[in-house]
Amino acid sequence: MIFIKWLLIILFLIVIVAVLAGQLGMLKGTAPIDLGTREGKLKPPAMTPNSVSSQAALYPDHPQLHYASIEPLPLIGDATTTLTRIRSIVENMEGAEVITSDTHYLYVQFTTKIMKFVDDTEFWFDPAAKVIQVRSASRLGKSDLGANRKRIEAIRAQLVAS
Repeated sequence: MIFIKWLLIILFLIVIVAVLAGQLGMLKGTAPIDLGTREGKLKPPAMTPNSVSSQAALYPDHPQLHYASIEPLPLIGDATTTLTRIRSIVENMEGAEVITSDTHYLYVQFTTKIMKFVDDTEFWFDPAAKVIQVRSASRLGKSDLGANRKRIEAIRAQLVAS
């Protein structure tokens, strides 16, 4: 009984320390310096199951190919109109901060409320495919518990409904 009591106290302290670390910004990670497009491609998916990319198929030997694969977003009108609509959608999402926005590219950082984890999300108009390519990845951790996929699919649903 005493062992269980001490175990619960230790578990409680670990949770408190983790939340405090997040609130102090210690779980944000470092912003990537290699985002954007290069030769018609966004950055490859992460090597761990914590990202999604509509261009994952461009990397057929990637270890996270199946986990990371997600469909690109459709155009609703032209590229500028679609990216403007996506920007409007993400600006209304909790924890979103638009970092870069132009007529063909949008980069947004999403920060979780309690732990302050940051996910980097990119949207790029691919003129060859006539779609919005997307990549979303967590900066830290080995798993995102599906958060990036859920976020992109929520954005897709709102975009298509608009």
